[in-house]
Amino acid sequence: MKQKRSILLIYILIAIFLFGCVNKPIQNPVNEAEFISGSEFLLDTIVNIKIYDYKDEAIFEEVFEYIQTLENILSVHVKGSDLWNIKENAGKKWTTVSAETMEIFKRSIEMSVISEGLFDITSGPLIDLWDIDTPNGYYPSDIERKYAMSFINYKDIEIDEKNNKIYLKKEGMNANLGAIAKGFIADKVKEFLKERGVNKAIINLGGNILLVGNKPDGTDFRIGVQDPDASRGKYLGVLSITDKSIVSSGVYERYFYHEGKKYHHILNPFTGFPQENNLKGVSIISSLSTDGDAFSTTVFLMGIEKGMQLVESTEGVEAIFVTEDNKLYFSSGLRDIFELAPDSEYTIVE
Repeated sequence: MKQKRSILLIYILIAIFLFGCVNKPIQNPVNEAEFISGSEFLLDTIVNIKIYDYKDEAIFEEVFEYIQTLENILSVHVKGSDLWNIKENAGKKWTTVSAETMEIFKRSIEMSVISEGLFDITSGPLIDLWDIDTPNGYYPSDIERKYAMSFINYKDIEIDEKNNKIYLKKEGMNANLGAIAKGFIADKVKEFLKERGVNKAIINLGGNILLVGNKPDGTDFRIGVQDPDASRGKYLGVLSITDKSIVSSGVYERYFYHEGKKYHHILNPFTGFPQENNLKGVSIISSLSTDGDAFSTTVFLMGIEKGMQLVESTEGVEAIFVTEDNKLYFSSGLRDIFELAPDSEYTIVE
């Protein structure tokens, strides 16, 4: 495995800024220059982990092998994975799965109930149909779209928790965990690191950021939130946070053009089309990255009004909504910890 001692400069959705705001001092602070860092291409992206309070670089080989193991379980595109087997057995028989697969399916169903079906991991056939991978994609006919939608229904997922088995009722169904898996894996990586004594680190799964603790000097991390209209790395503002996850979703991530119109990857399972609701992006700040990943998709689909209601009613979850007319809407827990970037073209709506 390739390991690097410096931060890899990559294109990510959220840029990390390690300076600034006083939070709470810690005992025996570590010099911020003293860290180890490792990077690897996993989960179809660059994974970078930076650790401040651990010396042995052999930990990166362990953690990257662990991530690969989780990917081999949870990716529907990996032949022989739990998700692959669930798809192959749909409408035919139950599939025995790992504890990790059972855990993420249960959380996904909870999100489906909360969102009244807008978040639905059985959207796999629709995702496959559009095949959006910037700058390419496929614009489906109405017949194709409606046929793919006929397989989408989270209520057709059956779970036998006692025997660790999952079953999709209809042949042709396909569960895709793309809207939740990276967050889930980030949480598992944090658990993995903490079990080995790591208490200060940054986990970056291609832009899904999960912080372990605070900075070595006891202050908050300062996280730059990606500007949806700019090149990767330019930020619209900075959040001062500790021990949190930041996940963003938006129309700028994956998209293609058809007959002059832009089509992004956040698909509404009820219409079969990319969602159009005056939003460019949503950033979720949460304790668990699993929640951040799932909520970023869910509240984008719900729109500002309903999405904000959901966020405000959910403990440990905050949100920033970015609209097409360059306005920023914040949930109540973020207004005091966000700093607008200098010369920003965005306006904060109070």
